[in-house]
Parts: sequence; C-alpha cells; structure tokens
Amino acid sequence: MGDDAARPGGRRSGPSAAQFAVLDASPNPIVAVDSSARISYVNSQVSASFGYAAEELLGQSIEVLLPLSVRERHVAHRDGFLRHPIARPMGIGLDLSGRRKDGTEFPVEVSLSAVESAGGLRVFATVVDITARKAAEAQLLQAQKLESIGRLAGGIAHDFNNMLFAIRGFAELLEEDLAPEHRATFDPAAALHSVQAISNAANRASILTGQLLAFSRQQVISPTVLDINAALRSVEPMIRRLVGENIRLSLDMDPATGHIRADSGQLGQIFINLVVNARDAMPTGGTVTIQTSNAVFDEPYALEQFNVKPGAYAMLAVSDTGQGMDRATREHIFEPFFTTKEPGKGTGLGLATIYGIVSQAGGHIWLYSEPGHGSTFKLYFPRVDLPLSESTSLPAIMPAAGHGTVLVVEDEPAVREMTTLVLERAGYRVVSVGDGAEALAYLSTAVEPIDILLTDVIMPNMSGIDLAEQVMHDRPGIAIVLASGYLAETLDLDRLISRGAVFAAKPASSTTLVDAVKRAQGRRRDTGLPAR
Repeated sequence: MGDDAARPGGRRSGPSAAQFAVLDASPNPIVAVDSSARISYVNSQVSASFGYAAEELLGQSIEVLLPLSVRERHVAHRDGFLRHPIARPMGIGLDLSGRRKDGTEFPVEVSLSAVESAGGLRVFATVVDITARKAAEAQLLQAQKLESIGRLAGGIAHDFNNMLFAIRGFAELLEEDLAPEHRATFDPAAALHSVQAISNAANRASILTGQLLAFSRQQVISPTVLDINAALRSVEPMIRRLVGENIRLSLDMDPATGHIRADSGQLGQIFINLVVNARDAMPTGGTVTIQTSNAVFDEPYALEQFNVKPGAYAMLAVSDTGQGMDRATREHIFEPFFTTKEPGKGTGLGLATIYGIVSQAGGHIWLYSEPGHGSTFKLYFPRVDLPLSESTSLPAIMPAAGHGTVLVVEDEPAVREMTTLVLERAGYRVVSVGDGAEALAYLSTAVEPIDILLTDVIMPNMSGIDLAEQVMHDRPGIAIVLASGYLAETLDLDRLISRGAVFAAKPASSTTLVDAVKRAQGRRRDTGLPAR
C-alpha cells in the first residue's frame, strides 16, 4: 500500500483519482485493508454507516468494524483470506454483523476483492447493510412457519382421527361383544381381533408422536457412542430388501470414519427413511449410493455457513439418480407433512424427523438436488473420541414376579388406573396418587415401606424431576422410575439416571413398564440401601 500520506476522504496512493471517485460514489461502504489487515482506505459511506470519521479508522485493524463477540474468530478467517485471496462476488459473501462507533450492531453482507497495486496487496470489502432484507426475510419465515404449522395441524388431525376412529370402533365392538345380553353368543376370536386392532392403532399413534417429537427435538433419546459403519452394516440386509430388484445399492464406507454419539434406533430410522425416499424417487430404477467418511469444518468455513459449528464430523451421504427436486420443493422438504408423493404413499414426516434427529445430535444436513440430476443428502454428526458403548442388559438377578410396593404418581386418571392394573397383575402392591404433593404427603405418613416410586415427569405444580430429587435425598432406599413421552429437562434426567433412576418412555407396553420397575429395583438393590 505504501506509506504515502492519506489523501482527502481517507484514500492512500494506489488507484487513480478517477477510480477513487467511483468508489466514493458507491451507495455502499467500501473499506480497503493492506496485507497486515490494517485499514488503508474508506469511502464516504463508511462514515454514514459506521459513524467513524475516516481519520479514526485509517491504520486500525479491520476488526474495529466487527462485533466484539466475533473479532477473535474473524482473525483466523481474514488471515486465511490474505494468504489465498479469492474474489467473492456479491451474494456469495459473508453474512455477518457490523459494529458502529456507538456499539450498536447491524446485519451486513460483505463482498471481498483483492487488488495488487504498486504498494502491495489490497483487499477491498464492499459492505451492504441488509437490515431491511433481514426484516423482510423474518416476515417471510414467520409466514412460512404459520403455513407449516397449518399443514402440521391438518396432518396430525387427519392421521390421529383415522387412528381414533379405529380405536373407538373396535372398542365399541368389543363392548358390545362383552355385554351381558350377548354372552351366550360370545366369540373369543372376534374379541381378540378387536383387541389386536386397538393395539395396532395405538402403536401407529405412538410412531407418529415419536416422529413429531424427533422433528421438534423434544424426544427423549438414549445416545451411545456408535460406529456409523457398523450401524449401517447391521441394517444393510433390510435396506437391500427395501430398494428392490430394479435398483442398484452401492455402499462406500470409509473404514476410518469416526465414532458418533447418537441413539442407535434413531440412526437406523435415518438409514431407512433416506433409502426409501431415494427408492421412491426412481420408479423406473437407478442407483442408491451410501457413503461414510470424515469431515472437518474450520472457523472460516463455519462463518460462511448457516448453523454450522467448526470441528470434526462423521459424514453419512445418501445419493440417488432419480427425478431430483426443484427449488420450491427443496425449500419445504424438511417441513412436517410436506410430501411430493401420491396420497397414501407417505406422511411427509420422514425428512422432518431426520432433520430433528440430526439437529438434536448437534449435527447438520447439506442437500443437493436438481430436476433430472437426482438428490444427495449429506448428514454431518459431531465426531467423538470415545470408545464404543457396550450394550446394556438387565440385571442378572431378575425375579419372575414383581414384589414390593410401588407408589405411582400420575396426574392423568386413565393412565394412573392402567399403570396400577399392570403393576398389580405383575405382583406388586400399588399405591396411586395424582400429583407430587399427594406423593410426599403419603410418604410422610406411610406405615409400610415404599420400594419404588414411579412418577410422570411433566405434572402441574411439582414436576416428576423435583419429586424424584426430593425422594432421593430424603429416602435414598426407594427405587425411582421416571415416565414421560415429552421431556425438555434432559440434563436433569441425565443427572437422575446417573444416580440410579430408570426412564420409561411413554407410551410404554406393559412388559416395558414392568421391566423398568424391575431394573430400578435391581439398581437400588446393588447399592444395599433399604427401602423407607
């Protein structure tokens, strides 16, 4: 840049006066830095946008125009750019924030151009204040959210009404079959069929709520350290059956792919959903390619992307040679109940579920698709430098029949009644109450010891988390089972589980519920603490 004195308007020697006049005429702020990232030129718009006089900026580090929170990270980005300067046209620049002299911040887009002059390298940054655009985008996003919520509500109502129709209908048939006036013609096979149909409809409803919770990232999961290649190999036979004979399946697994921390059941769900979508995109045949590998995103790359954190990742990619998607479809593809399939061929929750699972695991998704050129979904999961988790099993000593007294705390009467009946049939004595205050009141006056506390997590007034913590503190000999289908306090849950509590996901089958109680008993028995 040379050491010439600054010209009027903050300019130094390099470009001609005519060229500087063009820069000054720009409606956007333009800043130039030298090879040491010091400001060597500013046009007149910089003062209007940032509030600094030219003399206050010349010679300063470019970071003076950035928020304090990103200055340290920006140093690595700017040094990398100065080593390998590449022009960034408008629209492909960095989406950042600028900081005015008074400390206020505003969203900006930056386009960079490097120029070799007699005085050395100069990098010119054109800054665009995108406050108005961001406001418009926020309004558009809100409108899209409302549209998505409407689609979500309609989809839920449709699917659940179908399931409730089946449950109510078969329950009425069963009630009619069991009525006293029909006992003479009672058909056990017909009654069993009604019960099985009710159970099947309930299972479908459970799957739907699980998908919705995964999409909203509120699903309770059991993450373990997994080998993504081993997980893929375990479902490979099922995947090959799913794709059919007219589609070629190609697996390209990098043996060095790192470990990830995720829920094994959810990972299998991802494999199946992506492969089924790829298959459906190729009705006349084609190729599905599944790849695994490692990836590293550095600070400069993370700054350029949306919602990407720098670090090491394990990558799972599923590609197809099918129909591809246009831009309008790509913009909505992860929304719940959005589907391009024919009615009855898909609920539109598959990709929404995947999005929620990957986000919950701390990862992100990259999608490429063009009409006629197929689609590629790349899923990035944070790598963990930990050994693989060992499979868990039930305690070795597991009584065939339940024994002891269970205090059931559940605010929903129907669920409380059902839980009581299930545990009583399993051999337990059961005391049931409607909330945490009733539970504590009973414990304070109980003559016979309570062996197990089985509590719902989300309850009014006192949550199951708070109740369990108090019981653990006051009566450490009582085994704890936490039951919920929706949970926001996952950190508290993890803390309680580490102290011996067992979690049962709702809706739980009778077997799952009893097993959870027995496992909690086994963990408490291992501590040697008596019930109180």
